[in-house]
Amino acid sequence: MEQKEEFKGLTGNLTVFKNEVADAQKVTFAGVPGVCTPFAELFAYAIRDKESVFVTGVDVETARKMEMTPHGVQLTDEADARADILVILGGLSMPKYNFELEEIEKLKDQVLKDGGRMIGLSYMGMFQKVGWDEKLDFHCIIDGYLSGKIFR
Repeated sequence: MEQKEEFKGLTGNLTVFKNEVADAQKVTFAGVPGVCTPFAELFAYAIRDKESVFVTGVDVETARKMEMTPHGVQLTDEADARADILVILGGLSMPKYNFELEEIEKLKDQVLKDGGRMIGLSYMGMFQKVGWDEKLDFHCIIDGYLSGKIFR
């Protein structure tokens, strides 16, 4: 894969994601609980006009709707994971969670509708560090880099 676009800041990150899923009606996010869930909720908020679902790990039986509540986007009722877009969150690639490429491929087959696309969404080059950028058939990878400062 080669770089096609660049963005800055959180707003830029959300905007490029929103553009990548613009033609989809339904998006399913897959990630590890705790680490990935808040990111999925944030990105689901950016596309709140679409149906969004969260799958814990690679188990489609855990699929939950992501719905707007007075507290923001929250996981709610059981859902069908089938979608136009499958978003693989970077936490799944972290070695400590032990997800294998075959599990991601199986998830892709279970989730994506005909003509659907798989998108990688990560920070700090997570997919590149483990080689998933070359081993999985991502339509694209949206990868952000975080840096910060502390002031006192």
